[in-house]
Amino acid sequence: MFRFASPYAFFLLTLLAAGLWYGSKRHRVPALSSADTAPAATLPPSFMLRLAPLVPVLFYTALVLMIVALARPQRGTRQMIIDSEGINIILAVDLSESMAAHDFRHEGQMINRLDAIKEVVQGFVKGRSGDRIGMVVFGSQAYTQLPLTRDYTTITTMLERLRIGSAGRSTAIGDALGIALKRLADIESPSNVIILLTDGRSNSGEFEPLAAAAIAKQAGVKVYTIGVGGKGRAPFPIDDPVFGKRYVYQTVDLDEETLRGIADKTGGLYFRATDLEGLRKIYTTIDEMEKTTVKVKTYAEFNDLYPYLLLPAFVLLTGWVVLNNTRFLTIP
Repeated sequence: MFRFASPYAFFLLTLLAAGLWYGSKRHRVPALSSADTAPAATLPPSFMLRLAPLVPVLFYTALVLMIVALARPQRGTRQMIIDSEGINIILAVDLSESMAAHDFRHEGQMINRLDAIKEVVQGFVKGRSGDRIGMVVFGSQAYTQLPLTRDYTTITTMLERLRIGSAGRSTAIGDALGIALKRLADIESPSNVIILLTDGRSNSGEFEPLAAAAIAKQAGVKVYTIGVGGKGRAPFPIDDPVFGKRYVYQTVDLDEETLRGIADKTGGLYFRATDLEGLRKIYTTIDEMEKTTVKVKTYAEFNDLYPYLLLPAFVLLTGWVVLNNTRFLTIP
């Protein structure tokens, strides 16, 4: 970061500008009469004569550099040291094919469920401070997308790269909880939270969701479950070779009973999100419930840059003194 430690020194620039303006209004009496210089007027001006108007520039440039040096330009680095630990949060995101349903509306356009989640979760991540956040994605399989980290920029970048179907077509909720628990065990924390987002029923994987929830309870991990999407039939986009892009309605199957059971068993809460605004309110609720006081100390170390201005100012001022008292000496 860059700053001026004494910015009030720039007031001297206004005095310098006022002095230049006042000096330009004064009429100086020429040292020699026009009659004395008439024969030489027909000769082309020499190099030194053309250089004469630039001599005052050396003086005023040196003054400006010295004034800026008085303002003490500094460049430094800011460091943040976190005294108290935040909590660990794992985002478990469903990437199964049912997430392609277009039953959310954003800025007047229909979007799929995954895009709705991205829109809301990014705001949730940016609002956290001091917490470690990781990401687990699941479909037919579950795997770690991002381990626990405080690099929120990387988290939002990885979230944006999520693609429907990249983890398989089915839904392995139990495996997702199992992988999330492993990631939470990597780093100790006073509080561990899993936020599970899904729009379907667990129909794949090795672990039963409620069995994984029992393990989470023993480990002291709280699980918030969010059922995404409306009830009944939902529109899915297809590319028809004849009619182009169109929507086909299919029945969705959200296992609310299991999701509610996971939340109840671990001390969390179950939410149902049927629109974008409802999803935002859910994350706002979780954000308020899972807050920790994080003490952050900020240190800034600055290096003065004024020597880099004083050196050229000294050179210019020396050149002006020498030229003004030799080749360009003014005789009254």
